[in-house]
Amino acid sequence: MNRGARTFDELGSRLFRPVDIAFLAAFRFLFGITMCVSMLRFIAYGWIDDFFVSPAFHFKYWGFAWVKPLAPGAMHALFWVLAALAASVAVGLAFRITAILFALGFSYLQLVDVATYLNHYYLAALLGVLLAVSPAHRAFSVDAWLWKAPLAEVPAGWLYLLRFQIGVVYTFAGLAKANADWLIHAQPLRIWLGSKTGLPWIGPVFAWPGVPLAMSWAGFLFDTFIVWFLAWRRTRLAAFGLVIVFHAMTRLLFPIGMFPVIMVLSALVYFPPDWPRRWLGRSTEPPAAPTAIPTPAPWARGRKIALSLAALHCLVQLVMPLRYLAYGDGVRWHEQGMRFSWRVMVREKNGSVTFVVRNKNTGRVWHVSPRAILTPLQEREMAGQPDLILQLAHRVRQEAEARGEGPVEVRVDALVSLNGRRLRRMIDPDVDLASIPDGIGRRAFILPGPTEPPPHIRPI
Repeated sequence: MNRGARTFDELGSRLFRPVDIAFLAAFRFLFGITMCVSMLRFIAYGWIDDFFVSPAFHFKYWGFAWVKPLAPGAMHALFWVLAALAASVAVGLAFRITAILFALGFSYLQLVDVATYLNHYYLAALLGVLLAVSPAHRAFSVDAWLWKAPLAEVPAGWLYLLRFQIGVVYTFAGLAKANADWLIHAQPLRIWLGSKTGLPWIGPVFAWPGVPLAMSWAGFLFDTFIVWFLAWRRTRLAAFGLVIVFHAMTRLLFPIGMFPVIMVLSALVYFPPDWPRRWLGRSTEPPAAPTAIPTPAPWARGRKIALSLAALHCLVQLVMPLRYLAYGDGVRWHEQGMRFSWRVMVREKNGSVTFVVRNKNTGRVWHVSPRAILTPLQEREMAGQPDLILQLAHRVRQEAEARGEGPVEVRVDALVSLNGRRLRRMIDPDVDLASIPDGIGRRAFILPGPTEPPPHIRPI
């Protein structure tokens, strides 16, 4: 046997060694409950109409222009269905079907409009897919009770895979903060904390000199190294307490939805796999899977396929955050490689965008404001993201030509501020964006970003 084959077998033996299934069942329950609450929040707060029904135009991911929103009634019904599916996932009822349907339905929502992208939605979609193909329903579930076939153990690979996924989120979120704006100038945290000085008790502290910089460094160190302290037995409990405090603080200060809840609950995968039994008592322990017959465990079949798929998933999760390197410096400015990269809270952008339309036949020129087409949320997201500006330019051309005012050229006057800097032109105003197809290649129409440091604005 050559060294490569021996290493593969050793890795397989480690990943397929049996560990307590309790951690996976607990993760299933907590994830299902969290996502059920998340779907109900969309219903209660009217976000379905705001994000999916009211917009007359939806920004699309490259290659997914075919994804369309459902009719208003169907879109509302979908959220109720997803809430029910998430609850079924939590209790493990018809798990294989409900988990797959939830993962598909939730992923569909993320593809409807790029403007609604959030890191925790992406993470929830990934975790939903991983759970859907896992044996998380084989213990502490309605399915296990109905079929009377609970498992006591699962391959350790499921534990390592979930730890890897959560570790990727934290690590790349930390590395994304290793830049001068964050570590030297405390931006954009300085801007955000400056708007929180009115909070009772802790608000005045944010106006103290040095506090934004100290908190910037604390965020960088936490994201970059917390996984290692969670992974080490001696520091795990203290690290988990720090996770709770950190995410409670971020939830208090910033409107980031369910992200803190998801991250706190996900950190539990770093505890030993039997932690639910230890915390709840062993009286709920299901009967062990039979071992008297010397046959391979169910997970031993198709081992190489399972390892290959898991390795592919891990590779994608490493490549996606690093793809920004192919686009050159300034990812916070040009945004290419920004999404799906766990660059959490590393830039604050605002600006003004106006589309300049010219009739090629008559030479007539007129201006189009984005707010004539977009909702306030979409306009805010579009203003600092060149690919969305490009998509809207195409929409402007389509609407003009549909009114019989074409053929037309569409240029843009886009002034954008990055982390409190002065407004700077982001898009080459001489380029006809309507003639440039959407894609994932480097964009020559994006002008170089600012090189000067951001200002140090003292809170009032």
